[in-house]
Amino acid sequence: MAAQDIRKVFNDPIHGSIELHPMLVRIIDTPQFQRLRFIKQMGGVYYVYPGASHNRFEHSIGVAHLAGKLLKALREKQPELEISDKDILCVQIAGLCHDLGHGPFSHLFDNMVIPKIEPGSTWKHEEASIKMFKYLVETNKLEFNKPDLTALDFIFIKELIHSEHRVNARKWGYKGRPEEKSFLYEIVANKLTGIDVDKMDYLARDCYHLGFPNNFDHNRFIQMIRVCEVPINSEEKRRRICIRDKERYNLHILFNSRYRVFSVACTHRVVCSVQLMIADALVEAQRSGAMDLSGAKEDMEKYTALTDRVFEEILNSDSAELEESKSILNRILSRELYRHVCSIRMDGAEGGEELNLVIELLNHELLDNNLQFLRNDLNYGQGPKNPLENMYFYTKNAPNTARPLSELDDVLVFPNRFQDTFINLYDKRLNQVPVCPTVVTECLEKVTEGLEKVTEYLEEVERSPEEVPECPADLTVYLEKVTEYMEKVKKSPEDFTEYLKKINERLEKAIKDQEAMQH
Repeated sequence: MAAQDIRKVFNDPIHGSIELHPMLVRIIDTPQFQRLRFIKQMGGVYYVYPGASHNRFEHSIGVAHLAGKLLKALREKQPELEISDKDILCVQIAGLCHDLGHGPFSHLFDNMVIPKIEPGSTWKHEEASIKMFKYLVETNKLEFNKPDLTALDFIFIKELIHSEHRVNARKWGYKGRPEEKSFLYEIVANKLTGIDVDKMDYLARDCYHLGFPNNFDHNRFIQMIRVCEVPINSEEKRRRICIRDKERYNLHILFNSRYRVFSVACTHRVVCSVQLMIADALVEAQRSGAMDLSGAKEDMEKYTALTDRVFEEILNSDSAELEESKSILNRILSRELYRHVCSIRMDGAEGGEELNLVIELLNHELLDNNLQFLRNDLNYGQGPKNPLENMYFYTKNAPNTARPLSELDDVLVFPNRFQDTFINLYDKRLNQVPVCPTVVTECLEKVTEGLEKVTEYLEEVERSPEEVPECPADLTVYLEKVTEYMEKVKKSPEDFTEYLKKINERLEKAIKDQEAMQH
């Protein structure tokens, strides 16, 4: 037997000894996968919680392990599903490679850097994961035919990593596997419920490194799942992963744990301050022309070299173009962080696209004041919805009958809402001069005035569509943002007026209360 065909064992602090298929080992032993050693799993959280030093590398191996464990358990319990060795290997490869596309500091790159250097961009790391996977296979000349994988299997793996299709769509849109194996698409990235091996590994791993307790038992979950026929409409059914009815308590713990990690660690006010500073440094490096982060994510050779080490590259650079970025990063090291001014919680009904519009326009007006608003959503993984509502359950006496949560005899006591939305205001200045509430008030007045002008301009355009007047220069940003959001929320600029008044009142009070506490 050739050395490359031998299974290897990895010792993992979460799952113990992990034995991986030779094909998985060959993928791991490539520069594109080894790159994940240098990307922190939790981004800037490490600068507040020093135990959070784990990387995407070990998480990806953990996801591949859990994917294989889950499918092998299903195959043993339900041989009629005809789960093949190839099915298991493909799902494991997808689990191993699902995070190949992450940029520096993980989600910080997606959510805080790209939107600033490419306004309006919808780019997400999943897209880059597929590109990097293809690049990895081609560059390293990996022979997929050795484990008898075909072109169709390659398509299947890419669909598992990222696809616009849905398992519960009326028309089956996937190509990698037929409809009777629909349940395979719920294992690595479950769009319907958010219950997948990716979440199980990162929660266990994050809690371990943060020093938080994790009461969710993923091994018990794997033991308790079955595949049942679930209705997708009044006439048709499709195979989906279901869980024993009594395990909904265990699932509730899963989502509760996620909420706690995000609330206490990921959106910690100092973590957010650090992440804003890292993002500002990277955005400034792009704007100065010293680095091409935007271009790198489209070029997999360059993207392979783009990791968290960009932090040290900027700090150690002698380039005059990177002086501003270096200054921001040095402030992180000397703990001269952006100051958290205040935080206000929005009601669930007030945390939609309107809030995104308001925050973007406020930040546009606050640029000269070195102030920035940041939105944080804390939820159970499915926005304001209860994720268990999309889950189906079976009972001890009817193991092949799928039932929704609403049909179970006794229902869990759930929270009255599943998402909290916070607006946080940060002061980027080095001095400790308190932020005057009137600065924010004046900013809100400018936004209100800008929205009114945009309304007048749009009305004029509607009256004279053949002779469209030129948009005033100071309204260009407003027109662009308002038009974008009007398409999403189907509302006019006037609808935001009352909304702005509410935010204004809350912000003024929050700033005054914060300053009173400090004095």
